[in-house]
Amino acid sequence: MDSAIEPVRELPSEEFNRATDTREILARAARQREAYNLDDYRIIDIDAHHFESQSWGEIVERISDPVIQHIADNFRTNGRLTPGIIQTSGWPTHQNVGGRIVHDPGSEENTDGEDTHRQVVLARRALDSMGIDCQISFPTPMLGLGMHPENDVEIAIARAYNRWVTECVVSMDDRIRTSLYLPFNDAPACERMVEEFGETKGVIGFTVTSVHYRPVHHNSYMRLYAMLEERGLPLSFHAGPYWGGSEGFLRQLNRFISAHALSFSLCNMVHMANWVMNGLNERFPKLNVVWIESGIAWLAFMSQRFDNEYLMRSSEAPALKRLPSEYMSGMYYTTQPLERTNMELLEATFNAMNGKTQFLYASDWPHWDFDLPSTILDLPFLDDQAKRNILGLNAERIFKM
Repeated sequence: MDSAIEPVRELPSEEFNRATDTREILARAARQREAYNLDDYRIIDIDAHHFESQSWGEIVERISDPVIQHIADNFRTNGRLTPGIIQTSGWPTHQNVGGRIVHDPGSEENTDGEDTHRQVVLARRALDSMGIDCQISFPTPMLGLGMHPENDVEIAIARAYNRWVTECVVSMDDRIRTSLYLPFNDAPACERMVEEFGETKGVIGFTVTSVHYRPVHHNSYMRLYAMLEERGLPLSFHAGPYWGGSEGFLRQLNRFISAHALSFSLCNMVHMANWVMNGLNERFPKLNVVWIESGIAWLAFMSQRFDNEYLMRSSEAPALKRLPSEYMSGMYYTTQPLERTNMELLEATFNAMNGKTQFLYASDWPHWDFDLPSTILDLPFLDDQAKRNILGLNAERIFKM
């Protein structure tokens, strides 16, 4: 981390636009970095985002299937290449226009004159401003790719993206790492991704985008999980937005904020239920599993609810040797967006889920609901060692960083 950050002007929020420099948007965060003496902490951000759509031409160039590449190259608006081939989500644009960070739909800030890739420049500006040592960077529009109706398109885009992010982004700066996209609708394709990229510089694991229809306990995935466990590569489930089609019960919700609050937890809750109740923790005890961008409030409900159900009908989960909550408290969870409205409930959740050793700091920058490192440092019930664990040491341990 560069300790000599140049002071920047602090703009009123009403002057922010998509061309505003990241360092100006995060001017207060930079001041907070000094006030909290963040240089004294090892801080690893488990969930930050780039907008791969702004480098879409570079990704399309790396599509190996000539037919899919041709189709992708024809999605143009006013001559500009767009990621139209992956637009499958019905998620509305409220998040982009109603949030506090105008970069959420993608930054237009100037990076001319820099000596490296634009995505690296933007990441460095955020890292330095927030006082973060290292980030795990994820795509943004591609979080909806798991709902694509054509498996071959998902696989082709996933491989092209994985090539691009490893060649052009994480290879340029050791502070930027990635957990690569798995095309989860095709288990053999996922295995090929692990074989091809598992030892690539900057790759610290693999990620499933949580909005999809394939059950995680399907037998076709067992070899994939075994491969990851054998290689010591964590498997992450990254939550995503879903308001549902006409058949989905989430479609009954009439406000964006309601759909956002529920969908980002619900998709991970479904996969968690299948993972735990089908005994995958027992089958792959050394596989580190990480649940991303669902906050942590859902854990208290789910651990109690499933313990109660299991004790009444344990015959339906014969692979389990412990309570569901005990398996849950052995997995890992990012804290963002950290629900801080009731400190007593929050503290109870930290205690119930072994938060000191199992929780991981995440910013989710540059999305509208991002969290600074101070969200952890300000928690009154954590001692200094617990804060250090959550901010970086837990991640350093499980991702071998």
